[in-house]
Amino acid sequence: MVLSLTILLLFFLYTALILYYQGGWDKLRLFSKPAEKPAKHLFFTVVIPARNESANIVNCLRSILVQDYPADRFEVIVADDFSEDDTADLVLSFQNPQVRLLKMSDHITAEEKIKAHKKKSIETAIQLSGSNEVDSWIITTDADCIVSPQWLSSFNAFILEHEADFVAGPVDYSGPFNSFLSIFQSLDFLSLQGITGAAAARKLHVLCNGANIAYRKLLFNELGGFIGIDHIASGDDMLLMQKFYHHRPQGVQYIFCKEAIVRTTPTPTWKSFFHQRIRWASKADQYRDKKIFSVLLLVYLFNLSFLVLAGWSLFHPAYAWFLFSLLISKTLLELYFLIPVARFFGKTTQLIWFLPAQPFHILYTVIAGWLGKFGSYEWKGRTNTSEKRNT
Repeated sequence: MVLSLTILLLFFLYTALILYYQGGWDKLRLFSKPAEKPAKHLFFTVVIPARNESANIVNCLRSILVQDYPADRFEVIVADDFSEDDTADLVLSFQNPQVRLLKMSDHITAEEKIKAHKKKSIETAIQLSGSNEVDSWIITTDADCIVSPQWLSSFNAFILEHEADFVAGPVDYSGPFNSFLSIFQSLDFLSLQGITGAAAARKLHVLCNGANIAYRKLLFNELGGFIGIDHIASGDDMLLMQKFYHHRPQGVQYIFCKEAIVRTTPTPTWKSFFHQRIRWASKADQYRDKKIFSVLLLVYLFNLSFLVLAGWSLFHPAYAWFLFSLLISKTLLELYFLIPVARFFGKTTQLIWFLPAQPFHILYTVIAGWLGKFGSYEWKGRTNTSEKRNT
């Protein structure tokens, strides 16, 4: 009886949360840059942290260099983080004055104990960026991403219209989706992107993705960059956003614009997928706003309740119907939220896989959430443990 009431309470709270997010998504208004010429063109430094990205960096740079934005108003800095392949050589092969290679080996040694290599790469690139104008902006993406030709011009128009300090943009997985793993990741990421937009509409700003964020360079420096959040490997995006939000909440914005979508690819194996998600989960208890942690805890406990209920059903078969009903209710609730999100990203056909993916999603949420706090993960050939993160 106590177990049933506890799970029902978690379901009630989870339902309220999803409906709250759904209402937030409905509040979003699609942004399109005006047809007329903008009042000014901000200067953008595109920062791309890269490690062992020879398979992706060329296509990434090509997509950036065909922007419908004045060539003298943006630069690209690729921060090569001790790559063991020919990433650096491929960047140099462009021989384009807009593209600069930053070799982190020129600034730190491989033996130095750096807790957050990606943050260090981004911060060094910002220090070496070529413009100190008041309206200079940093915009980051990843080496395995592709941007649209209207990416910078969309951000420029949005920033000018909304007087923003920090702008989070949408990110999507591109195909081919020819395996259950790729479809599963796409659906999971679709949920995260839906929450990103919905929470931003509610002025919560709990999520963003470093593959598509922009912020004022001078304000980044005034806020101390990554100081205070440089003790964990992850968090170059969400924890930084929280610093900007704490400084001026109204300055943190979300660009709900199809031309601003950055596209990347799913991880190739289940192992790499879990390590990626564990890395993301490792920063869950680092937020200044403890309401965010409360939401994450609710989601974790609700998913954990399914595993508890499944185990309990083995000894009390009558609870199997309760488990099945709860699973269907969860699926329908989440689909209600995800259908409009999938329309924005053009992925409604993938939703037929949503119910079959539910058990896997519940299991992975519990495992990744636990290991994000107490376990370890590998990323880009490096291993991080909870002990290292807490030193």
